[in-house]
Amino acid sequence: MILVVLPAHLRALAQVGGDVELEVEGPVTQRSVLDALEARYPMLRGTMRDHVTRQRRPFIRFFACEKDLSHESPDAPLPEAVASGAEPFFVIGAIAGG
Repeated sequence: MILVVLPAHLRALAQVGGDVELEVEGPVTQRSVLDALEARYPMLRGTMRDHVTRQRRPFIRFFACEKDLSHESPDAPLPEAVASGAEPFFVIGAIAGG
């Protein structure tokens, strides 16, 4: 079971009150986690990744085990602590401005 922590605006859109637990088939990667998340909550499609290219949107970041994984390959395995459910996979809405 993978634990995913979403920012408040995506939790509201998905109509979930807290963290999301997902079953992921095959290797646990950013792509497989996001695919499972979007399959379970179709209203999230296009919010974290572009509809066509499936690339991460610029103001969305992915973290796990205190590391920014946003620029890692979407097919790279996530840390074992995430795959085992011991640590969450965080989706963060980046803040910009100045």
